[in-house]
Amino acid sequence: MPDRKLAAQLYTIREFTQTPEDFRTSMQKIRDIGYTAVQISAIGPIPHREVKEVLDEMGLKVVITHVGFEYLQEEIDAAVTQHKLWNCPNVAIGSMPARYRSPGTAEAFALFAADANLIGKKLADAGLTFSYHNHSFEFARFGNRTGLDIIYEESDPRYLQAELDTYWVQHGGGDVIGWIDKLAGRMPVIHFKDMVIIEGQQAMAEIGEGNLNWPGILEACEDADIEWYAIEQDICRRDPFESLKISYENLRALGVE
Repeated sequence: MPDRKLAAQLYTIREFTQTPEDFRTSMQKIRDIGYTAVQISAIGPIPHREVKEVLDEMGLKVVITHVGFEYLQEEIDAAVTQHKLWNCPNVAIGSMPARYRSPGTAEAFALFAADANLIGKKLADAGLTFSYHNHSFEFARFGNRTGLDIIYEESDPRYLQAELDTYWVQHGGGDVIGWIDKLAGRMPVIHFKDMVIIEGQQAMAEIGEGNLNWPGILEACEDADIEWYAIEQDICRRDPFESLKISYENLRALGVE
């Protein structure tokens, strides 16, 4: 398998990135693990230029972000400026806003797809991609389609791409490898997290410490030409830096660079 770059999703360590001082310390820890790239998500109110200075100092590249949907709708020019400053080519949102999600209808998913398409067009015109990060609620069925099917079938691949999350696809009863195949060519970044069963309940785990088929997932990602694998663990049962390190080392052992 050719070398592939791994990125640390900073949501994993959100409690340690809320001040400029903690952000700098945390980025050093991320770099020391071996990561050379990050996804910016859920950090504190740190000036964008200061974020860039720290990341440049640590030799960390920003490959994608999670920002608010409303921010993109209301302040698209500021979002473009932010991402250009960080040399970050990919913009993503972490979930569907409640105003689309709460109706729980196929029409609401289609409306979201249409609105996301408009934002994606503006970002594409600025040279950026726009991706949607799923959870498991999008696997609600409406006839022969799920909500996630509707989002991608009712939007233009040029303007809305995917940031598929392996854990949440499995959590929703989806086929992880099948979805990677389905979204091939439409996914610059994928979220890696594993699933384990603890006391009869699904729980997040470090990559390789759970039950997902990582050899198969990695082969599918290679076939789909996904550039970045972002390692995320929303809930850790140990120090989150240790969790990121375990995932990193296990993926390296599987041949991922």
